[in-house]
Amino acid sequence: MKKHVNFLFAVCLFAGLSVAQAQVDWSKLPPASTNANLTYTNDILPIFKASCIRCHGDQRPRAQLNLNTLDGVLRGTENGPVLKPGDSQDSLLVKAVSQLDPKSAMPPKPRARRGPGGPQGGPGAGFGTNAPNMQPRPEGGPESGGPQGGSTNTTFQTQMRRMGPPTKPLTAEQVGLVRAWIDQGAK
Repeated sequence: MKKHVNFLFAVCLFAGLSVAQAQVDWSKLPPASTNANLTYTNDILPIFKASCIRCHGDQRPRAQLNLNTLDGVLRGTENGPVLKPGDSQDSLLVKAVSQLDPKSAMPPKPRARRGPGGPQGGPGAGFGTNAPNMQPRPEGGPESGGPQGGSTNTTFQTQMRRMGPPTKPLTAEQVGLVRAWIDQGAK
């Protein structure tokens, strides 16, 4: 009986996941641009620099995806290629930057942290699990070489200044350019 219940649970879970994945309407992908002769260096790299390179650049590329070079894009992630030249419709890269599926959307939407300083707006709220675990601490003191106490800055605020503003998702026009570049052979 217990095996039957476990099997039934597994089937329902698989069916639920299949339905959830089927709910993404990939026909809503922005159309490929009509621009011709697109190149990675001239047309795509500037888009990636503005929205992707902070997490997928030379320094610690997440999922081993380095979008800073054409070779890096073509190499893909630790799990394999993210595109097939000539086929933007089935490109994982296009699906991610289109943001039609919140589970694979890039850049990911900020999530509220759980626990101390979580969704109520404390330090780290809205920066998801990718934000360093930073607690407010007055600057100064022995590790910073500054005077003891007195400053209202926190380690969190300092780190956020270094990270810069959150990255912006690609526009439909930019996704269309990426699609056209892939369809033209991703060169």
